[in-house]
Amino acid sequence: MSALPWSNPKPEAVTATELSYEHMKAREVDLSRLLVVYIVGGLLFMLLPGTFLGVWNLISISGRHAAESVSATWIQAHGHAQIFGWIGSFILGIGWYSIPKLRGGARPYALSMAWLTAALWMVGVLLRWFCNVYLWEWRALLPISAAMELVAFLIFFRAVSQHKPEPVGGRKNGRLEAWIFVVIAGAIGLLLTLLLNFFTSFWLAVRGTSPAFPPALDQGFLVLAAWGFMVPFVWGFSAKWLPMFLGTPCASDRRLAMATALLVAGVISGLSGWFRISMIAVFLASLLAVTALRIFARPERPAKTQGIHRSFPYFLRSAYVWLLFAGALGIWAASTANASGIWGASRHALTVGFVSVMVFCVGQRVLPAFSGMRLLYSSKLMFLGLLLLTCGCVLRVSGEILAYREVLHSAWSWLPYSAVLELAAVTVFAVNLVATFIQKSPVQARLTYIRNVGPRRAAN
Repeated sequence: MSALPWSNPKPEAVTATELSYEHMKAREVDLSRLLVVYIVGGLLFMLLPGTFLGVWNLISISGRHAAESVSATWIQAHGHAQIFGWIGSFILGIGWYSIPKLRGGARPYALSMAWLTAALWMVGVLLRWFCNVYLWEWRALLPISAAMELVAFLIFFRAVSQHKPEPVGGRKNGRLEAWIFVVIAGAIGLLLTLLLNFFTSFWLAVRGTSPAFPPALDQGFLVLAAWGFMVPFVWGFSAKWLPMFLGTPCASDRRLAMATALLVAGVISGLSGWFRISMIAVFLASLLAVTALRIFARPERPAKTQGIHRSFPYFLRSAYVWLLFAGALGIWAASTANASGIWGASRHALTVGFVSVMVFCVGQRVLPAFSGMRLLYSSKLMFLGLLLLTCGCVLRVSGEILAYREVLHSAWSWLPYSAVLELAAVTVFAVNLVATFIQKSPVQARLTYIRNVGPRRAAN
């Protein structure tokens, strides 16, 4: 015990280098606090404006046996809260925390910009949900919310894009890793999504009769938001983290670049209204991405499951099965005249089966460490949340196809159960993360000691 710094009765003076190092560690704690705010904000959007409203919508639809029985504004409010309030907040928080570090940024950004982004982003998403659900002063609130979201992202994009790669061997290394280009593609997709949302919101405020996007425009908007924004982000961070987590070989940069280019072509086709070409392109891109990321390759070393549930590799691989299934359903929907239920099943397989399962897996693997080197509160809760989410997604996707297309009348009764299972899953996920965050951080405890004792050491 005498070797520990806080038990040494006559500590040595702290050098300038040590103080600089401790300053960096103090910034790390500030970044961890910032990340926790983004994650907790995203969890709130996921639970209340997102999943709870989605459950309410689905119960109403299943009770009346008609998808048109629920207002389009409510359905779009649910989707906006999930895509931007939950996934968007997570991505912004992880971006502020990790991207400058991963790229070796030499000049840290001002944390005040990150806090401003959080305020603008979350208030903007909340305003959008409010005006869609209650229709109160929506002609003013709809464009204001879109402008706030766009400005928040522009602040974020400008701050993180200023970081340059570290010099190597005394020379500037201008080359970026392939995964960063994929993440940049996702960031551009998010920017285009926010721009389309911004201009459409202003157009609706002037000439529309409700805050709901028209069906044809909403279809293209969803292709851009799902395949052009969320999917590249997941692919990029998969290329960075999954070889380490799964013990698989490193991703093929060339094939990943080809998959991303094909995905971009598919998204552009979808925005042009060529949905069959779009879905074929994104399906082929997904196949190529699975091979590029070596998701199902033989592991070279054991998967890293310390502190999390040992089922982690299986659920993570299942997410990429859902990705391929979503693309195949999209081709079916775009190739049939009566696509009732198929489009919804495809989007649900993508957003819940792929994106949400990936967030549940990777999020519970990296976020505890990012938030002050904590350990996940419960690996059993992690397994329970993933199991409930997967079961709910299976019921929802199969139920939408069978019920909406009038193949099996009893499938209507599945839909409320799928909604309840998914609500339970996201609740378990949120409880596990919040319980993790409220645990005492080892880094926080160390810095408390440094701030109290360090100055006295330096003065002696």
